[in-house]
Amino acid sequence: MKVLQLCNKPPYPPVDGGTMAMNSITQGLLSRGCEVKVLTVKTDKHPVREERIGAEYLQRTGMEAVYVDLSVKPLPALGAMLCGESYHVKRYIDQDFAAKLRQILETEEFDVVHVESIFLTPYVPLVRKHSKAKVVLRAHNVEHLIWKRVAQSCPNPFKRWYLKHLSLTLRAYELEHLNDYDGIVCITRNDAECFKSNGCRRPVTVIPFGVEPEEMPQVEPEPDSLFHIGAMDWLPNQESISWLLEEVWPVVHREVPRAKLYLAGRKMPERWMKARIEGVNVVGEVPDAMYFIGSKKINVVPLLSGSGIRVKIIEAMSVGKTVVTTTVGAQGIDYTDGENLLIANTPEEFARQIKRCLDDDEFCNRVGQAAARLIAEHYNEGKLADQLLNFYNQITDR
Repeated sequence: MKVLQLCNKPPYPPVDGGTMAMNSITQGLLSRGCEVKVLTVKTDKHPVREERIGAEYLQRTGMEAVYVDLSVKPLPALGAMLCGESYHVKRYIDQDFAAKLRQILETEEFDVVHVESIFLTPYVPLVRKHSKAKVVLRAHNVEHLIWKRVAQSCPNPFKRWYLKHLSLTLRAYELEHLNDYDGIVCITRNDAECFKSNGCRRPVTVIPFGVEPEEMPQVEPEPDSLFHIGAMDWLPNQESISWLLEEVWPVVHREVPRAKLYLAGRKMPERWMKARIEGVNVVGEVPDAMYFIGSKKINVVPLLSGSGIRVKIIEAMSVGKTVVTTTVGAQGIDYTDGENLLIANTPEEFARQIKRCLDDDEFCNRVGQAAARLIAEHYNEGKLADQLLNFYNQITDR
């Protein structure tokens, strides 16, 4: 099967949850003998790091990238607001990207065009015009729900109003175009049910994020260490860390003063880089994420808003780390609370779960080992690629 994968940011190297999820699709399809061609948007925020890609990846995917300026521009943003259009989506409409896509479709034939995220939906009519391929949406999240929850928690009244407006226009666009595709691949059952209940008549399947087990660096985890790692230019991550530092950490530090919290991730806000909080180490972007994860003991992911699945949780669980998260953070994972994942939705619960892990090594290690078994059994990259190919075959048969 020959697949054209359209990406809203470079999928390689995988530097955050979104790119890891896209690269998992690429690698899974390649491992099953598919031909995969990658066409991606590149931006100032997400450039193509040619020195880190490597000849093998380029040779296997023929990846091409087109620069799209996604910087926020006041006049187009105002125009979109006055016209009731989604500015989130409108920013991705670009003549150069359309021209490159048309050129590829006119010179190569594909069985499936796999579209990563609704933000590239404006290019579906172009695909229909120049290709007979089936078009599949990989919905990483229900995007408007993320912005709705972010708006609700924003303390600034004007900003909250504008974020609410963005979420409403994004919702209208997202739901209006659900049936533009031949099929939709969701990451969680919640997302699939949301689409179905809002008028989706196309085939919908649920395929979570998959990983290939990595060999962990030989490093001894620091005792009593907690960590969070994630892209800090994503608003739900910023919201969650604010909650952690303001509501949870004071309790943990008071009751377990020996504990250390490490915050890592690219685009770390300057206010946290400069902060001096007792027991907290803000390290920013790390050169080797797996080494960082291996060197710490307990993963804390206090996510309050968001949709889809948290790739970093899957990754941490896959290498046997105990994860404390919220119900929102655990979406899409078939977990058992207290057995392979620890759930806490209030500051008091979160602090209590952390304290239990710090005070009981045997319990903490048991949860981490159960987490690794769960991921190995149900979130294997190759097995999930087989499920995706079965779905492709179903819609091509239709």
